[in-house]
Amino acid sequence: MKNRKWVTIVVCGLALVAGAAIRAQEKKGNEKMVAKGAFDVKMAPVDTAHKDEKAIARYSLDKVYQGDLEATGTGEMLASMGTVKGSGTYVAMEIVSGTLAGKKGTFALGHIGTQQSGQQNLSINVVPDSGTGELAGISGEMKIIIAADGKHSYEFEYEIAKI
Repeated sequence: MKNRKWVTIVVCGLALVAGAAIRAQEKKGNEKMVAKGAFDVKMAPVDTAHKDEKAIARYSLDKVYQGDLEATGTGEMLASMGTVKGSGTYVAMEIVSGTLAGKKGTFALGHIGTQQSGQQNLSINVVPDSGTGELAGISGEMKIIIAADGKHSYEFEYEIAKI
């Protein structure tokens, strides 16, 4: 009889723990995902508001993403190069439109990049609350990889919050 009581108590306790874990997962609702693939980029110079200032350059961006992110990206970039080769900085805004892991929508990316003597520091993040369609609630960070042959690829760590 005592053994039955203990078995009942243990089974009830396990059921409570399992229920709490399921509720915690449902409440969390976000799972970090990683998308990978290649992309092509075309940059074209655009006149700046200060045409006589040669230290500031402006470019239009057109990208085509392949892989887990099947999308296009359009945007603008401002850049300034230092006096030492391989040094400079850029900022860019990009709107990505397409399908990410089967979910359709758009989101914006904000870029900030600095390079000093060839050493790169790059931050590309999803603009908060910029997701639309099935990508509403998206957040994350993208890394760009440039191979020795100049080919571009991305690794995009993201999550989509349940709204």
